[in-house]
Amino acid sequence: MRTDPFRELDRWAGHVWGGAFRGGAMPMDAYRRGDSVVVKFDLPGVDPGSVEVTVERNVLTVKAQRPGAEDKDAEVLVAERPHGDFTRRVFLGRSLDTDRVEANYDHGVLTLSIPVAEKAKSRRIEIGVSDAEAIEGAPQAA
Repeated sequence: MRTDPFRELDRWAGHVWGGAFRGGAMPMDAYRRGDSVVVKFDLPGVDPGSVEVTVERNVLTVKAQRPGAEDKDAEVLVAERPHGDFTRRVFLGRSLDTDRVEANYDHGVLTLSIPVAEKAKSRRIEIGVSDAEAIEGAPQAA
């Protein structure tokens, strides 16, 4: 996986607007487990029906929506939880099989499993041994 070019923009926004954007509104972890890359996004308070995951040309896009205050007549005293529409893009390496992405949403965590493409998996190469004739003057094994 390549780095996220929007990371610096997220950091800058966090610096300018404070804690609401610090670390991004959709924090993510990614790691490799066996023959798959696992990507987890924290989406607490998001309705799973509002989550959209797409892949186009090795760009994974996750969109989600978290509603704002439920009571429009209430006087807001503190509003630190980000709400609205969120989008996160992740650039995937070409070695991943983007046709077989699996997604699961459990307790506010969206987990994506992206298999490594067969052609990119490491494989053992058999080494052939030829029966070459002994070279004249070379010592013979006893």
